[in-house]
Amino acid sequence: QVQLVESGGGSVQAGGSLRLSCAASGYTYSNNFMAWFRQAPGKEREGVACIYPGGGSTYYADSVKGRFTISRDNPKNTVYLQMNSLKPEDTAMYYCAARPGGYCDLSAAKYNYWGQGTQVTVSS
Repeated sequence: QVQLVESGGGSVQAGGSLRLSCAASGYTYSNNFMAWFRQAPGKEREGVACIYPGGGSTYYADSVKGRFTISRDNPKNTVYLQMNSLKPEDTAMYYCAARPGGYCDLSAAKYNYWGQGTQVTVSS
């Protein structure tokens, strides 16, 4: 049974930082593309960043480029999202997701497995 469990969310002031973690189990994690998505109330789920199975290549949404960094530790079956220079518009529920093949993609429909999410709130 595939499980993705996010952690690390919280409340911070604008300009602050948070590091999200997503622990994976129940499948061959190292073969999967991993991604982070977010969803604010009343808005569609938005792709934030994705990372290739080997961790050597990444892709970011324009809205977070230069501020967020996705990384993975395959021996620990964990993917991270380092978020710096946070803005109030980054406030959302953040989800990690996995897909066993294909390519790095920020379309939610392409991902097979999802975590339950962790809330990030940024105040001005």
